[in-house]
Formats: sequence, structure tokens, C-alpha cells
Amino acid sequence: MHSTSYIIRFVLIMTTLAALILASMNTFLAEKHTQNEKIYNKRAILAAVGQHLDGGKSPEDLTDQEVETIFSSNIKSYVLDMKGNIVEGRDAESVDMAKERKKPEPERLLPLYVFTNGQGASYYILSIRGNGLWDEIWGAVSLEEDLRTVAGASFDHKGETPGLGAEIKDNPGFPSQFIGKTIYNEAGEYTSVVVRKGGAVDKTHEVDGISGATVTSDGVTEMLQRGLRYYEPYLNTLKTKS
Repeated sequence: MHSTSYIIRFVLIMTTLAALILASMNTFLAEKHTQNEKIYNKRAILAAVGQHLDGGKSPEDLTDQEVETIFSSNIKSYVLDMKGNIVEGRDAESVDMAKERKKPEPERLLPLYVFTNGQGASYYILSIRGNGLWDEIWGAVSLEEDLRTVAGASFDHKGETPGLGAEIKDNPGFPSQFIGKTIYNEAGEYTSVVVRKGGAVDKTHEVDGISGATVTSDGVTEMLQRGLRYYEPYLNTLKTKS
């Protein structure tokens, strides 16, 4: 029978070895984890222009290398301040929207991606973030060259209920509703897009809400209303140039 001191030493040695192994694995896998996260985020951005990708592939079917190739050859990215100015020397991928939300609004930064397909058509991809029922929700919305018509959208969440609020991501029919909606009315007034409980009434500016997920649907509406408007100062500069 081993003594108590032997058992204690044995436990300490095994604990130390386990900690060293876990620390080594974490260090070894950290770069891979970071790369996978970047690809995941890029794929989500491309989902907002999915139907306009060359070759007819959906973003989910693209290989990691294909995602990287599209970003390097078909996408230009910018960082904007809240006045619509381009911030030089900053990479859009470095903008953490979760951290930006914690800043006072005038100090926030916005990532902007401009996708141009093989036919020369350009789409402006805007990033938005808000609150769902249980935690944060976020998304990407692309606008056509008229800067008012939605070309596509993608959404994600941190903890919405499967089969209910999680449908913003899991049900492809939800983001597809946004295609063709407009964020301005005929008078040029900002309307955003409303997720309507009970079904869309105004087919130009509304989409159907998710049954049983009123809070999440309202959260998407608020996120769109506020988040897209943040980009107005920049979009207005483009309208002035055109």
C-alpha cells in the first residue's frame, strides 16, 4: 500500500502533466481555431450575396480555399466611422462588432464589404448586431447598386431557441424573404425592413415574422432599423457621387 505522501506526489505529477498537455494543445490549435473562425465569418458575409456568386455555388458548398479566393479577388473592405468617413489603416475583419456595441455610438467603427461579381455588378454588405431573446444576434445585409434594394441577407445568433428564434439562421426561408425588399420608400425616406408578427402587410418593406418567436423577430427588426441606419452617412456620400 502506498503512503499518503506518495499518493499526493503522484496526483500532483499527473495534474501537472495534464495541465502541460492541455496548454500545449491550446497553443498548437490556437492558430487553426483563429483561421477557422475567420473562414466562418467570411462565409457568413458571402451568404448575404449568395445568389450573386459566380458559378452558382452556395456559400455553404464553397471550400475554404474558394472562400479565401473570392475575398482576395472579388471583395474590397473598408472601415467606416459613424460620420461615414473611411478609416485608413484599419482592416474590416479586425472590427469586432460585439466590442463596438459597448462603445458610445459616436466612437463606433463599422465594417463594410463591397462584393463585385464576374459580370461587374457590385453589392454593399453591411454588418449589423442586436439582441434576441436570450443573447446577441447579428447579421449581414447586402444592398444592390441603387443602395436601397436588399440583394440578400444572412443572420446568426448566440443562444436563441432551436425551432423558434434560431430559425433566423437555421431556416433558409427566413433570410431569403429579404431579397428585393427596400430600405427607403418612394419619397426617399428611410424605412428599413420590418419583421412583422402575423405576416407581412407591406410587401415592399416587411417580411413574415417567425411563429412563436416574437421577441427574436422584434430583435431583428430593431437590429435592422438601427444597424442599417448607421451606414447612411457613407451611403449618402455614394449617392452624391453618382
